[in-house]
Amino acid sequence: MSFASEVKSEIAFNELKPCCARAQLAALLQCDASLTISNQQWELHFKTESPTTAKRFWVLLKQRYELTPELSILRKVKLKKNYTYVIMVKEKVKKILEDLKLWDAHGLTNHVAADVVRKECCARAYLAGAFLACGSVNSPTSSNYHLEIALSNEMMAEFVVTLMERFNLPAKIIKRRNKHVVYLKASDKISDFLRAVAAYEAVMDFEDTRIQRDFKNSLTRLDNCEVANEMKTIKAANKQIEAIEFLQQHDMFELLHERLKEVAILRQINPDASLNELAEIYQSHTGNKMSKSGIKHRFNKIIEQAENLKTKQKERMQHIDNTPS
Repeated sequence: MSFASEVKSEIAFNELKPCCARAQLAALLQCDASLTISNQQWELHFKTESPTTAKRFWVLLKQRYELTPELSILRKVKLKKNYTYVIMVKEKVKKILEDLKLWDAHGLTNHVAADVVRKECCARAYLAGAFLACGSVNSPTSSNYHLEIALSNEMMAEFVVTLMERFNLPAKIIKRRNKHVVYLKASDKISDFLRAVAAYEAVMDFEDTRIQRDFKNSLTRLDNCEVANEMKTIKAANKQIEAIEFLQQHDMFELLHERLKEVAILRQINPDASLNELAEIYQSHTGNKMSKSGIKHRFNKIIEQAENLKTKQKERMQHIDNTPS
């Protein structure tokens, strides 16, 4: 079972107060139902590929309006051959739509009236219903955190965004084919949404997986940083050793100031040590304290003198090459 299916299963088994059941039914109808009127016969057709969502809609409808909807199960013949659950309602259709504030003097509305979701608990139930009907969420094991609710029209999408803002959920809308998709990308906000729709077990799973993933990523970044720092230390140490050996090979080492020779000898004895480690070794050997920047400054002086010697040698060779024979 996917993580999204687990979330829907948990939502579908939550108990609801009558006002919240009304709000959730309204969301389910708006997202997945269609209305047909023929020869004054009204019919509602609710379609979903989720058995959990179909059962939730069927139970809420039966409990609130004391009727028994018809259920049909169809199997697709293409692609994954999933089942489609179709619930047909032929009784009290207009009464249901009016009770849910989805029908007024002008016909079907694009979103429910404000009083249906005025209470916070009802707003949560409506969002839960919208997610049940047309929502999805990536598993927290994925590197791409994403939760969305794909709605059929822009006005309904804006209504859902407004509801989510009441719970500090800064959702955005994107047009995808013929759908208006309300989505969240931030992992903490996805967690907040799951909490808002009372998917508490899913929140725990999501947070636990997310924390473990983020912890592993932090360790990886830390390891990479340590490797980079170690490589930088080795590169700097090699440059210092090369400068020291160059001066020794050309009999210039003994001409260095005693302070420079001290750190040079220290470096040759400890070729892999960092500047901080050299500073500690220097203090333990001499009893004098010297900072990392102090040691770095002395090495820079050694490298500078080696570079100056190389430049003089190069100029001398050029002069010899240019002297007429």
